[in-house]
Amino acid sequence: MPSKDHGRTRSGQPVTEELLETWVAKAEEGFDVDEIIRRRGGRPLMGSSAATVESVRLDPELSEALHQRAEDEGRTTSDLLRDALRRYLQAS
Repeated sequence: MPSKDHGRTRSGQPVTEELLETWVAKAEEGFDVDEIIRRRGGRPLMGSSAATVESVRLDPELSEALHQRAEDEGRTTSDLLRDALRRYLQAS
């Protein structure tokens, strides 16, 4: 009797009855949520928790200067802005 087609995994592996049984057994055992979050990839944490995104408007000349400086230093504009803001806040 031919096996039922359950599709394929992201890696292209066929989803067989045996693979489904393996997944069910793992699910019934329970998952280590902390381990799943740690392995899921994505951007690394900045500090003790997830970072926020702040928006700022720049005039064209300031934006061009920022991008040029970042390119000259081999850094991202975000990294350069964070560094400049930290220095400004520590100086006050």
